[in-house]
Amino acid sequence: MARKDKTVDIYTDGACKGNPGVGGWGAVLKYGAHEQEIFGGEKYTTNNRMELLAAIRALELLKRSCKVRLYTDSQYVHNGISQWIPAWKARDWKTADKKQVKNEDLWRMLDRLSQQHDIEWLWVRGHAGDEGNERADMLANRGVKKIIAEAENLS
Repeated sequence: MARKDKTVDIYTDGACKGNPGVGGWGAVLKYGAHEQEIFGGEKYTTNNRMELLAAIRALELLKRSCKVRLYTDSQYVHNGISQWIPAWKARDWKTADKKQVKNEDLWRMLDRLSQQHDIEWLWVRGHAGDEGNERADMLANRGVKKIIAEAENLS
């Protein structure tokens, strides 16, 4: 049963330098007076994978079933989770034209996590001044910089 007394607000974003290329993801979680920022990245990925991973990593942090407002600037994530996923599942993770769903591994994870919570999926326009989205974007870019710095230290 989701907690109804307070809502966890989650702002997520992904970034990619080249697509595919070096990618990063970031999220800001807010619960009452508490806030947490998380970020990470991958050496070779796509922007869509980073957008999905931001939501996944944030939801993985929740220790119990919660009421959540998850804000994303990704139409791919928003439409995928709120519109497309039931049909993909009914067709055994195939698209309408019978192709395998891209990023199926992450969609399956996000689907499983989203069923553990009462989530309102909200789309916000990116780079439009929304404070939570701007912070998530900054964290996603920090994830990219971290991966680039790690690669430079190895060479």
